[in-house]
Amino acid sequence: MNFFLDAIAWILDPANWVPGSQSPLPIGDRLVEHLIYSGVSLVIAMLIALPLGFYIGHTGHGRQFVIGFTGAMRALPTLGLLFFLTMVLRSGLSTTPAVLVGSVIAFVLLAIPSLLAGAYAGLESVSRESIDAARAIGMTEMQILRKVEIPLGLPVIIGGVRSATLQVIATVTIASYVGLGGLGRIISSGIGLNDYTVILGGALLVTVLALSVDGVFALLQRLTRTRGQTSRPLRSVQRNRSDAAVAPIVDERTPA
Repeated sequence: MNFFLDAIAWILDPANWVPGSQSPLPIGDRLVEHLIYSGVSLVIAMLIALPLGFYIGHTGHGRQFVIGFTGAMRALPTLGLLFFLTMVLRSGLSTTPAVLVGSVIAFVLLAIPSLLAGAYAGLESVSRESIDAARAIGMTEMQILRKVEIPLGLPVIIGGVRSATLQVIATVTIASYVGLGGLGRIISSGIGLNDYTVILGGALLVTVLALSVDGVFALLQRLTRTRGQTSRPLRSVQRNRSDAAVAPIVDERTPA
């Protein structure tokens, strides 16, 4: 308990937030670096995964391949991939660009499976009746995608982005092992100094950041959920059950 309180006190100490403090401080700089690495990686991953996921979800082509691909990608060790990419890129680039590019590639590959799965699952969750109705009124395939499938599947799509974001935020801490900044530098510095207060303080900062971002995405999922999506099927089931219960009574009263 004392370690926990000491870590909170260390985080709240204004001296640890003063610009120009000795590395790994100030905390604010490490937090900004962490957000930049995470944000850049996620934007690149979304530009790759979301269009591909929308194509698969809309057409149904390549679904089995994507399922196998995402499963294999989830098993990929990010730390090992990070070191491998850094060593390969150092042969053609100087150290800092090689480390930065290698880290971003590793985090992009980490984010793609969740984004891809969320994109095609979101479109597949849209009822066929809605899509058939859109085709019946003359919508093109692109209009169906933009105006029907994506809006109705948006909560699931955001769920994929939410999962990928949490994975990236948590994993960006390993960037410090190849010389980059971020909140991981605080943790690695504490490990090097055997300072458990700093180690726990860095871990708490990563946890609070991840939970804060998760809360934002949870709110977005709630706000984008189409009203009545869950209530319609329930009423339909109840109506079918009522019809099934009334049918025998009607049959019995019907004269032969």
